[in-house]
Amino acid sequence: MKFVGSQLAYYIKDREFKRNSKILFKYLLVLGIVIVVYSVLFHFIMEVEGQYHSWITGFYWTLTVMSTLGFGDITFASDLGRAFSILVLLSGIFMLLIVLPFAFIRHFYVPLLESKKKNKVPRQVPFKTKDHILICSYDIITKDLAERLQQENTPYYIIENNLEEALKNHDNQVPVLYGETDDETLFEDANIKDAKLVLVNKNDIVNTKIILTIRKIAPKTPIVAIATAIESVDVQQLSGADHVLPLKKWLGEQLANRVNAQYAKSQPIGQYEDLLIAELPIHNTPLVSKFIRETNLRQDFGVSIVGIWERGKLEPITGKEQLTHDSVLVIIGNKEQLNNIDELFHDYAINPNPVLVIGAGRVGLAAAESLQKNGISVNVVDKDPQVCKKARPFCNQVFEGDASDYKLLKKAGILEAPSVLLSTHDDTMNIYLASYCRQLNKELRIVSRITEARNIDIIHKAGADFVLSYSTLGAEAVLSIFKGQELTVLGEGITLFIIPIPKSLEGKSLAKSAIGAKTGLSVIAIKKDGEVLTQLSAETVLPKGAEIVMLGDGKMKRKFNKIFVNRD
Repeated sequence: MKFVGSQLAYYIKDREFKRNSKILFKYLLVLGIVIVVYSVLFHFIMEVEGQYHSWITGFYWTLTVMSTLGFGDITFASDLGRAFSILVLLSGIFMLLIVLPFAFIRHFYVPLLESKKKNKVPRQVPFKTKDHILICSYDIITKDLAERLQQENTPYYIIENNLEEALKNHDNQVPVLYGETDDETLFEDANIKDAKLVLVNKNDIVNTKIILTIRKIAPKTPIVAIATAIESVDVQQLSGADHVLPLKKWLGEQLANRVNAQYAKSQPIGQYEDLLIAELPIHNTPLVSKFIRETNLRQDFGVSIVGIWERGKLEPITGKEQLTHDSVLVIIGNKEQLNNIDELFHDYAINPNPVLVIGAGRVGLAAAESLQKNGISVNVVDKDPQVCKKARPFCNQVFEGDASDYKLLKKAGILEAPSVLLSTHDDTMNIYLASYCRQLNKELRIVSRITEARNIDIIHKAGADFVLSYSTLGAEAVLSIFKGQELTVLGEGITLFIIPIPKSLEGKSLAKSAIGAKTGLSVIAIKKDGEVLTQLSAETVLPKGAEIVMLGDGKMKRKFNKIFVNRD
């Protein structure tokens, strides 16, 4: 009864069903009129033959003949009557056995199935749901963000206006709400006033409409919007968004921060409390070939080495690692300490030649602009004349043509460049170019964007040193706002974990805890009573009631929880 009631409630509101019901009703009315006319004619013809029957008998005979039951208890004796019987029989076959089932299926049964499908997907969140995240589209950012929210047990719901996609996500255990993103009722049913955050991630024009809709019913709920074009940032902010993220511009800037150029210099990539997390390329510096324990960076500058990037993999520190030209140190320290390191390495020239940027769309253009602002010379390769024209103000030279052309790449400086930044929007092309550029220049640092996470391992094998995706950057940015933290983009899949020290580790030294050996996580700091300790050693004790700060990926975090947290 509850299901029937929900179906009727849906039908009453559904315009499509109303239109279908009118068509079905008109057909049934025509059918009823035909039956009445045949019943009247039955009486007239029977009277001509000298037979007399009641009106009920007339309807009975008409229905039995039209439905082809033909009991034979009432028959005509004349040719006129038999011709009439044939007419009734043929029209009955057409109207009752052909048209009526089709009309019933088309205008009642199919809408009923559609209703069941639509009602299968929730249109509202569970009663008293609060502190959840609402996401307005299931895109590549959402896929990455959803995994991280699940790891942290944060409730979230994705709004989907396409029924087939909504059903698919629902069947795949994705928390989805079916409805239109400009429907105030949908947001009210999603308890938007109690939501912790709303992510508006459709196109720039639609985003503005969604933001205005939300602000009308939830003036105080935080809204984070994704902007594709930098020009739409102000529009979405003025519409009511609290944070507007120009991710393609940010992605270009993040990739630009990872290139090798001019001389060795630490590049801040994040912040924890008043400490900066930075990367330090050591290519052609005195640190090459040394073991970690021989670098003396902590003794000389007060900074701690918390990880090493080796061709796309972040390796934890054990003290036994030997550094290579491809090693990039992840260090943590204050601004003054990082400046002191930069002064030491300033005299060690890496390569004075221009950085090569292949693909100058929004991401590539943002990267070229960022490099230019930092005083780094840039050469750009792109086959689109309009794109090349936009890139000229930010480049040393622009080369129009196909990046797979060896002569063009050689002319652009691939053989001398310290770094190449691959920013085409095609993963397959970036993988191809990574492999090609690595073959042409073994000393080259290759930095690339990527779209699909499944391609990360492939592009690293092809030769890329650092890879960052649009989805990872978007997920990290949203989570940083959600947690009220500074945005820290360490690398693809690598993030900063801040958790209370589990009881199973309290009082143990870092060496005895074997966190790095068992999980792969890098411990970078310990925080207790407002004080942050980064000068860690194997003998450092994990105190009770403190927080531990670690670097790693989601898989490492899950392993940590399984080994150290779930046993408490």
